[in-house]
Parts: sequence; structure tokens; C-alpha cells
Amino acid sequence: MDKLIYLRGKSKYIMCDNGPEFTSISMDQWAYKEKIKLQFITPGKPVENAFIESFNGKFRDECLNEHWFSSIDDAKRKIDLWRHEYNTERPHSSLGNLTPFEYAEKLKYEMNNAIIL
Repeated sequence: MDKLIYLRGKSKYIMCDNGPEFTSISMDQWAYKEKIKLQFITPGKPVENAFIESFNGKFRDECLNEHWFSSIDDAKRKIDLWRHEYNTERPHSSLGNLTPFEYAEKLKYEMNNAIIL
């Protein structure tokens, strides 16, 4: 999360489901320290966070279900290859057929060249 803040800047809040990775004391303490509000979806209502549910489905179908992981290092390597392809090589219709990397670069360019009135 610290790396994401470094790369993309800090959000005011993070929308989370109610999984143990987001309801842990360490996550709560980290968010408090960073002054980031954790906003939880209503239990049993995954449509409140549909974007991540869609991503999770793609990740499961296209990566986790397609590979056999022989070790933690093997899993990290295969997941990183999938993540790289997903973010830098594959256009997303929801992003105007840009890759997430291209879309982020476009936003960065637009923000740097915006005229503030």
C-alpha cells in the first residue's frame, strides 16, 4: 500500500469488502496513520464494490485457476506476469480501450496540463 501511495498518490478513502485482510488491526492502524478512511461495503452486498468483484473474477479465472503454484516464489512470479500483462498490454473497454497503464499516464498528463480557473 505504501508503494501504491508513492506511485499514485494518497486516496482519501479505500472502499473494502469485509474480508479479514481489510478488517485486521494492522490495516486499521495503517489507514489511521496515513489518514485514509476505510469505507466498508454492506456485508453480503458485493455489488457495492462491483469493480473489484469484476477484477477478482478475472484474476481467479485467468490466473489462479490456470496455474499450478509449486512454491510462494513461483506464485509471485506467475501472478506478477499476469499483473503486468493485465496492466500494460491488455486494453480495457471501460478505460476507452486503453491499458490501465496508458490510462494512468493520460490522467497524469491531463492533470499536469490542466488549466485551473
